[in-house]
Amino acid sequence: MTAVTPIRRAGNAVLEPVPAAQAGPGDEAREICAITRATVQAAIEVLAGTRPIHQLARRLDQRCLSALQHRAALTRRVTARAPRKMGLLHRNASVRSVRACEVTPDVYEASAVVIDELRVRAVALRLERSKNVWRVTALEIG
Repeated sequence: MTAVTPIRRAGNAVLEPVPAAQAGPGDEAREICAITRATVQAAIEVLAGTRPIHQLARRLDQRCLSALQHRAALTRRVTARAPRKMGLLHRNASVRSVRACEVTPDVYEASAVVIDELRVRAVALRLERSKNVWRVTALEIG
């Protein structure tokens, strides 16, 4: 694969084909970590009630999406009846670290550490590539 980039020679822009950088194994792992970080942050925000669940529809498969929606509804129901401190559950959450492990070339398993105002929790994901799109097929939030 080649890309055409302008190269300056003696004040004139000349277009010459330059070989594009090939994606290495480390690039894919970084991509998986970035996807994991964004997905986990969004899932925690869904549980907190600050993000609509439909924003995760492209990233999560249907089973994970419905399980997350069910858990978010349960969390809202519990926090509505619980003391004020429970209202802080999942609030101001941030992803502290992400790790990914390649199972096969089209399957990765990843974990993340999330901290919010009340506790630190672990999140585990399984990502599978289908039609060159990474999709979360398993999501476990501790």
